[in-house]
Formats: sequence, structure tokens, C-alpha cells
Amino acid sequence: MSKRDLKKYLQELDKEQVEAQLIALYEKFVDVKVYYDFVFNPNEDKLVREAKGKISNEYFPVKSKKAKLRRSVAQKYVKHFVTLGVDPFGIVDVMLFNIEIAQAYSSEKVIRQELFYKSMFSSYQQAVGFMIEHGILTSFQDRVEAIKEESIRQHWFNHYDFSAVVERLTY
Repeated sequence: MSKRDLKKYLQELDKEQVEAQLIALYEKFVDVKVYYDFVFNPNEDKLVREAKGKISNEYFPVKSKKAKLRRSVAQKYVKHFVTLGVDPFGIVDVMLFNIEIAQAYSSEKVIRQELFYKSMFSSYQQAVGFMIEHGILTSFQDRVEAIKEESIRQHWFNHYDFSAVVERLTY
């Protein structure tokens, strides 16, 4: 069904029928419930804190002994936040936190998988691109620079890539 067809269909319904359909959608689909819960109570700080807690648990688990190091957990939160319309500052905070917590972990334990470093660089590029797209790069300049410096300090094999990204930026 196209958007035009949907509009036409909705115009044919009276107010009570539209309300009944929205309530049915709210009850049946979790995504609809999450969306409306966010729209009517947009507690972005709480969402960001919860996301940071889950991401932190990937590297420094509370219940188990083995870290999972899954970048996908942070990516899911970022995608979810973009869908909900969370403030870009909150989204970038989560994006950078993911890299920072990974660097904290790698400063304590040696990670031999090259994919880990490539993945963190990809996250870094995505975060910087998102900041540029939303015009908020200067607000996070210190953290972007600190991540680059930490990659150098820890001798990440791709630290030159982090440096190249920063060199191309004009604050």
C-alpha cells in the first residue's frame, strides 16, 4: 500500500475507527509501543544511560567473566535512536562511548583480532560522519581527538587511519 492509498483510507474512517486502529497497533507491535512511549515521554538521558550500560557490559561484564566485545550492540542502539528521533548529541555520545569503552578494554587486555581494530575504526568514521552531517563536530572535538590519541598510545595497527580522519577535519 502506498502512502497516498493509506491517506485516502484513513480519510474514509471516522475518528473512533482511527483511534481503534492506533490502539490495536500499539498493543500488537512492540516498535509502535516504543515509539509512542518515547513520543509522550522522551527521556533521552535515561535511554542514553541504559545504552551506555549495555555497551559497557559487552566489555566489562557484570554477571559473566568473558567479555563479548560486540560492536553490534552499540550499532543497534544508534540505529534505534535515529529511528526514534533522539537528539543527535545523545546519539554521538553513545557512538563515541562505544569506542572509548573499547579502548579502555584494549588498554587492559591485548586484543589480537585485527577485525576488532577495523571495526572500531569503522565506528569512528561513522561517528565523525554523523557529527559532520548534523553540524556538531566542534562540540565533540576533544573526544574525537582523545580517541585518536589513545589509538596511537596503544599502538593500534590502524592508528594512522584515525590520525588521517582527524587531519582531514577542519574544526
